[in-house]
Amino acid sequence: MGTRARRLSVVGLVVLFLVYVAATLVPVGEGTVASLLGEWPASAAAGIAGASLLLASRRWAATGADREAHADGADGPAALRNLGFAALAWCAGGVTHGITRVLSSGSVLSLTLGDLFALAALPLFVVGFTRFAPWPGGLRTALRHITDSYVCAAAVFSMVWLLLFSPLYDELGEGSGVLGFALVYPVADIAVLCLLVPLVFMSPHSTRRAVLMAIGALIVIAAADMVGAITRLTGPPVAGGLEHPLRFLGFALMGALPWLVEHRPGARPRKITGRGLYRFAPELAAVGAVAVAAVVLTVAGLRLPGVAPVLPLAAGTAVVVLLVRILGMLEENATLTRMVRNREGHFHELARNSGDVILVLDRDGGVSYVSPGTAEAFGYRLEDVLAAPVTALIHPEDMDRTEAVTALFDERDGQGVHLRLRVRAADGTWRHTESTVSLYEQPGDPDRLLVTTRDISAQVALQDEVEHLTFHDGVTGLPNRSYLEERASDVLAHRAISDEPTGDIAVLFLDLDGFTAVNDSAGHVRGDHLLAQAARRMRGELEPGATLARWGGDEFAVLIEGIPRAQRVVDLAERLGRVIASEPFQVADRELVLTASLGVAFAEEDTDSGDLLRNADVALTRAKERGPGNVEVYAAHMHDTVVSRLELQIRLRRALAEGEFFLEYQPIVDLGSSQVTSVEALVRWNRDGEVVGPDGFLGAAEESGLIVPLGEWILREACEKVAVWRVSDWDIGLSVNLSVKQVLSPRFVETVEAVLADSGLSAEVLTLEVDEDVLLDGGGEAVQPLAELRGLGVQLAVDDYGMGYASLAHLRRLSVDAIKIDPSFIADLGRDDTVTLLTHTIIQLGRDLGVQVVAEGIERPEQLEQLRAMGCDHGQGFLVARPMAASGVESLVGGEAGANL
Repeated sequence: MGTRARRLSVVGLVVLFLVYVAATLVPVGEGTVASLLGEWPASAAAGIAGASLLLASRRWAATGADREAHADGADGPAALRNLGFAALAWCAGGVTHGITRVLSSGSVLSLTLGDLFALAALPLFVVGFTRFAPWPGGLRTALRHITDSYVCAAAVFSMVWLLLFSPLYDELGEGSGVLGFALVYPVADIAVLCLLVPLVFMSPHSTRRAVLMAIGALIVIAAADMVGAITRLTGPPVAGGLEHPLRFLGFALMGALPWLVEHRPGARPRKITGRGLYRFAPELAAVGAVAVAAVVLTVAGLRLPGVAPVLPLAAGTAVVVLLVRILGMLEENATLTRMVRNREGHFHELARNSGDVILVLDRDGGVSYVSPGTAEAFGYRLEDVLAAPVTALIHPEDMDRTEAVTALFDERDGQGVHLRLRVRAADGTWRHTESTVSLYEQPGDPDRLLVTTRDISAQVALQDEVEHLTFHDGVTGLPNRSYLEERASDVLAHRAISDEPTGDIAVLFLDLDGFTAVNDSAGHVRGDHLLAQAARRMRGELEPGATLARWGGDEFAVLIEGIPRAQRVVDLAERLGRVIASEPFQVADRELVLTASLGVAFAEEDTDSGDLLRNADVALTRAKERGPGNVEVYAAHMHDTVVSRLELQIRLRRALAEGEFFLEYQPIVDLGSSQVTSVEALVRWNRDGEVVGPDGFLGAAEESGLIVPLGEWILREACEKVAVWRVSDWDIGLSVNLSVKQVLSPRFVETVEAVLADSGLSAEVLTLEVDEDVLLDGGGEAVQPLAELRGLGVQLAVDDYGMGYASLAHLRRLSVDAIKIDPSFIADLGRDDTVTLLTHTIIQLGRDLGVQVVAEGIERPEQLEQLRAMGCDHGQGFLVARPMAASGVESLVGGEAGANL
């Protein structure tokens, strides 16, 4: 409908209303034209209004023109439909009244079928009106609104009663009982008006014009009902039947409502006091009605005969003071509401700028608010989060943790709940989150939950990585020592409390023989690569019930659970040894063949994890003592042996500190001239008056590392003694044995240089003897310092030659000065043709290489004669001379050389 048509409609309605009002002034018989027409014009207007409203409802629903109203919570088509039904109900009531008056002359002071139709129209009108102006949210707010409306209605009815109906009540006298029937319409109209008028102030902006027209129409209809009630009680029509034009006007406004509004929104709502008090319209209406009623009732009370003026004044002023107090409470309420709204604004601002995800959830998990950070944190769109309950995003295994949240609605103690949950992101991955859930209360709204969620996936990943690094080896990726210790403890503890048989529990320790040489020669990086290769080989041999770990260095450990037979553990140990030695390891451009020593220990009934691991280590130590590639199963006596070895190492340190070691010297002679050419320094230990040879303590000294300071003491002591002998014009050399640890110790070359410098012994006089193993185990690292010493003039000899794996290549690489034939060859000389041939070959080899050959262990004259015949230059042994103290050497050599010692 265009603007011009709208204006013409308004003008037409005004003209019709004025003509109808004029009809109240035109007398006809005992009445007027308006009273003679009765309800028929108004009923016709109500019917037309109903049809108009229903037609507009269908039109609005079809065109969807009330989208803005829908966004504000209103429903235009439903509102018009219910208002149309209300208009039709009024029409039916009017028609019924008209027919009843024509056919019957019953009393007007009784309810008829037409009255029931008219009264039924009011609930329909209320439903339609509240579709335009929705009820305030929340049950608590709705109850407060209804109670305030009742107070307002009671106050208004009190004034209407006092001003209009109280005099009629007195005039009716004994017939006053019928007054109640006449008051049905005014009371119902007052109650509905007091209920709906406050909603006008709280109605949405988009429906404000429609709400104002609807409430205006109801006010006009209520005024007509009030005039009609007076007419019923007094008899003749009031003001010539004014109720009929008024009712006509009300129905006309209802019928014109959808066409005059045409979805035009009303003006923006204004704050009555500038502080938001329009939101308290029900309270303001109740207070205003009570205030006016208090004044009217007080004035009326003062005029009552027989009542002292002080009582109405006291009651009236008390009500006024109470109203002032209520206004103060409303102001405070408005202030609190403003603070709540400010807090809500701050909350939303914080949520927008926070990196956390902030949610407001209903009791059933539905999302009513989600912060913008959700998309950045989890990749969801806003509508996706609002579409389904948040519980659909929580990992099923973590749902049990959310049970504590439901208690927040019952306990209401203000304490939040902290949860760690896995939440599904938009890409399908599960994110670890940390959430704080607390009760979220808003005035007039049901209780909800405020959830603050932070993505801690990176923190959890870091914790997992730290835990992995704590319990795993970075080189091989295997569990480390700490993990195996805890695992062994858990397994044994479980066996102790379990009633079911679990099989044997065992620990296997494995050590790579000769691995130290790999690190020393190829470097630690290539050594780590070899360890990783060894770990892969061993993993391929293990069964599911075994845990392989790197114990430390070149040692590995295997925890075996539930093995039914002990022999399977031993078989596994042998398989691991074979897989290590089965093929060479690739280290840089070389291939190295390694073996493995293994120790096995089984858990007895009362064995704890510490003892089990210690026993396996003891068994490994025993296997290594037996030689490379051996497997040893722990026995009780091994522990005693290890304890004794530890006690021996402690005792050796004290012996070195207290000077309990001393040297003996075994002469080396020229087999051709029988002259002593040099001496070999041999260490002895005076242990509580008992002389202990090197075989009784050098092994323990080697294991403990004591061999380095002990070797330095031997070298210094021998050099100083030989230096004294040489000062006495005795041309004699010195041989001192070295171990691998001495050669590889830090500052080894500097130590030898310092000893020579301090003692004054010439470097050419000193011969350092090393076993063939030094050349093999030490690798490049061992050869280098020996070569440096040889460059200084120090002589180098290979001791016990023939029993190891040293080849001619090793001799050529190091350029040794002497080789000493192992005593085992000399012992079988003349008795075993093969040994005799080998001995002759070694002597000839030495002569061809130009190195000195020394035969060790000469004990029989025939051995000496054969060695001389083979061309051996030098020898030593009990036949030549036994090891002796320095004074014995001085006596022996002094007699031969005539030295003045």
